[in-house]
Amino acid sequence: MPELPEVEVVKQSLEKYILNKKLLKIVVKNNNLRYPVPKNISKKLSNLKVLEIKRISKYVLLKFQDELFLLFHLGMSGTLHLIRSKKNLQNTNLSFYYVKNLPKKHNHLFFNFKNFSIIFNDPRRFGFIKLIKGDINLNNYFKKLGPDPFEIDFNFEYVKKYLFKKKKNIKNTLIDQKFISGIGNIYASEILNYSKINPFKFSSEIKNNEIIKIIYYTKRVLSRAIKKGGTTINNFLSVKGSQGSYQKEFHAYDRENKSCKNKLCIGTINKVNISNRSTYMCNICQK
Repeated sequence: MPELPEVEVVKQSLEKYILNKKLLKIVVKNNNLRYPVPKNISKKLSNLKVLEIKRISKYVLLKFQDELFLLFHLGMSGTLHLIRSKKNLQNTNLSFYYVKNLPKKHNHLFFNFKNFSIIFNDPRRFGFIKLIKGDINLNNYFKKLGPDPFEIDFNFEYVKKYLFKKKKNIKNTLIDQKFISGIGNIYASEILNYSKINPFKFSSEIKNNEIIKIIYYTKRVLSRAIKKGGTTINNFLSVKGSQGSYQKEFHAYDRENKSCKNKLCIGTINKVNISNRSTYMCNICQK
């Protein structure tokens, strides 16, 4: 599943092509995604201009005229493709999965602009779109999410207060979207390895100096991953045609039985299971 950096790559890709462009029409080929496609969506959004594109947690948000907001969630396998020619289907993949040619199956929605279209493709159909009217309803939809890692609200006081009575392990707390939004399995393993914190440790037992490390490395790891175009899955290419390459810098994730990269550590990365998710940790500096 895409995490914060990969969704940010999608958001930045869309900005290059559809910001301040008028959406002419939406063609719905398949209504049955994770949730049904909103009724009359084309009628409501046709001929409206895209005023703003944002990322909220793992969502991409398009703001249109008339206070209408369109949310994209890519689920497990959702991708966005830009098509310039209907005849030869030349396309630019805007997501973190790269395919050389536009998939012939699972093209569920077509967002038609002048001279090009954005296609939402999702083989597993865990992704969805949602249409929201007005700022109040938008804020209510996201009210249960924790702060974004790059927001000022994600600070020492907030983290300390949140962790104080939590008996849940710190790995599961990090991927809890009510605590902090956007982090998933990959980057939780990375953040905890950099911080030299055992992922099984109770959140309530995290010390002050460890809180400082979690905040610092959360911002550092995610910023670096965004700069590198995210983590490549299935030969991901960015909108510029270059691979996302953060996986080449993994400290822990997917490095089972390899040497720990932390300075002066002679440990080995082990793969463990936490809540049915693979987690990677050093057997010495995260002991």
